[in-house]
Amino acid sequence: MSYYEVYRQYKSFPFAEFLNGVTPFDVRRALQKEQKGPLDFLTLLSPAAAEPALLEEMAQKAHTLTEHNFGKTITLFTPLYLANICENACVYCGFNRTNHIGRCKLTLEEVAREGRAIRDEGIRHIIILTGESRAATPPSYIADCVRVLKQYVDSICIEVYSLEEDEYRMLFEAGVDAFTMFQETYNEDLYPKLHPSGPKHDYKKRLNSPELACRAGYHSVNLGALLGLDDWRKETFLTGMHAAYLMQKYPGTDCAVSLPRIRPCVGEGSFKPACDVDDAAIVQAMAAYRCFLPRLGITVSTRETPDFRDHLIGLGVTKMSAASVTEVGGHAGKPKTDGQFEISDPRNVEEMAAAIRAHGYQPVYKDWEPLRRDA
Repeated sequence: MSYYEVYRQYKSFPFAEFLNGVTPFDVRRALQKEQKGPLDFLTLLSPAAAEPALLEEMAQKAHTLTEHNFGKTITLFTPLYLANICENACVYCGFNRTNHIGRCKLTLEEVAREGRAIRDEGIRHIIILTGESRAATPPSYIADCVRVLKQYVDSICIEVYSLEEDEYRMLFEAGVDAFTMFQETYNEDLYPKLHPSGPKHDYKKRLNSPELACRAGYHSVNLGALLGLDDWRKETFLTGMHAAYLMQKYPGTDCAVSLPRIRPCVGEGSFKPACDVDDAAIVQAMAAYRCFLPRLGITVSTRETPDFRDHLIGLGVTKMSAASVTEVGGHAGKPKTDGQFEISDPRNVEEMAAAIRAHGYQPVYKDWEPLRRDA
């Protein structure tokens, strides 16, 4: 069985009817359960659970579970864009191939400069990103970049186009140890309208990619839906079920989720989010994730404002980005391109670390040592 089969079981589920039928009693009953099932998770995502008193109860439970399972630590990372050349026509993205923006990819010498700049910023965990173009940024190019970057950082996560399992293994051998991929929307019927052409058009291939990374031996796998493309409650539930599936099937892989909201981007034109996702929704989704899956990692990026990110410390978040740029070549000097989207938190590493300490938590720059590939 793959997660697609699990998803199919929920495709015709009456989400609206269930969510609107949840009562405050149902929410408290779900909160009190030691082990929570899928319907308990969905109950915690209901409008009834958004009532201030209940949301506060859920937040307190999430706080306790987070400190019990992860301690008072927040891991820091930064994104590094290797390229923005893309073959997709995603209607909400600045990298859309029809957008008239500067396109480029870094040379290995430029990659080294970016790596040195990130090292000097104090970050030891990075996520490397490309547009989705196998021709412009083939797996061999990504592997070459990884080998260069391993001179400067300890942990490298990839967020690239869908690969084959042997390609994920090849990148693992090159030094990649973590994987991120957003399904964007789990709504199979809506998906092709948002991704009308390009390699990303294949819903099932993208949906099954995280499992291939697990099978390839990656230390951690991060999932997410781009909140705003469809009903955020349904998207959060299906993301959580995806995470639960991977955690059960691949216990040796750490699993995490992100909660990205749509941000303005170059060339987005008339695209408007289908669903409003306010701060309270993010808090509810994060608390529900933590109560359902206590060992789940939760990532919050610089899409969110400094004040809001600070208020999420202690609620459930375990990893946060700092010194973020979404332009190619943005760490070592003047960016070479426009960014993929606008960031909301421009703080550098020192400023982000100070904010974490101010909340009684410890910023972590390096939280584990990868196994030597030649050991």
